[in-house]
Amino acid sequence: MRHFRGFCAFIRKELGLEGSEEDMQDICTGTDRYCMYKTGPVLSINHGMGIPSISIMLHELIKLLYYAKCYDVTIIRIGTSGGIGIEPGSIVITDTAVDSFFKPQFEQIILDTVVTQNTELDKELAEELLKCSKEVPDFPTLIGHTMCTYDFYEGQGRLDGALCSFSNEKKLDYLQRAYKTGIRNIEMESSVFAAMCGLCGLKAAVVCVTLLNRLECDQINLPREVLLEYQQHPQKLISIFIKKRLGRYNPK
Repeated sequence: MRHFRGFCAFIRKELGLEGSEEDMQDICTGTDRYCMYKTGPVLSINHGMGIPSISIMLHELIKLLYYAKCYDVTIIRIGTSGGIGIEPGSIVITDTAVDSFFKPQFEQIILDTVVTQNTELDKELAEELLKCSKEVPDFPTLIGHTMCTYDFYEGQGRLDGALCSFSNEKKLDYLQRAYKTGIRNIEMESSVFAAMCGLCGLKAAVVCVTLLNRLECDQINLPREVLLEYQQHPQKLISIFIKKRLGRYNPK
C-alpha cells in the first residue's frame, strides 16, 4: 500500500501539482477491495492479484467513468511480471495477451456458456509508449505477447509451490515453446483487462517490468533495493507518456 501511495506522490510531483503525499485521500476508503486516488487528471487504482480481482475493479471503474461522463479515456495497467528469455528489469509492453495454450483469447463462463473474447491491445498506444521509452535509456523496453494465467505456481510452470506435477525438463520445454510464439512475460491480469477494455472501446495498454528470467529460475533472488528500482521503471515510462499527452514534458 505504501508503494502505491508512493506512485501517486511521484505522479503528483512529475506533473508539478501542489500538495504532498500526506494530503492524498483514498476515494474508496472504507472498502477492502482496492484503493483509488485522483492526482490531477490521473486516476490511480491499486487492484489485487489475479483475474477475478481486476475484473471486479474494472466493472466498477468503467461504470464510474460512464456516470462521470468521461471521454477519450486511456487505461494503462502497470506492474511486475516474470520474464521469458529477457533480462530482469526489462519492460514489456503487451501487444496481445494470450492464455496458457498461447491463444490470443480470454474465456469466460457466463451463465452456462463459455464466451471467448479478443485480447489484442491498442497497437498505436503500444508504439507510443515504446517511443516514450527512448527518453529513458537506462533500461530495455520491448513490445511482446504476455501470457496471463489463473495461478502463480503450477499454472506458470513453477517448481517451488506446495504441489508440482511436472519435471524441470517439461517446464523448460513449455517456457521455450512460449518464447518461440512471441511471449516475453507472464502475469495474472492482462487477458481480462484487454478483453473488457476492448469490449468497452477503451484505449488500453499493459506495461510490466520483469523481475526474473523464468528460463533461469523460479525464485526472485535480487536485493530488495534492486527490486524497488525495477518497479520504478514502468512508473518513469508512464510519467513521460502522461506529460507528453498533457504537453508538460520538458526533457532534461
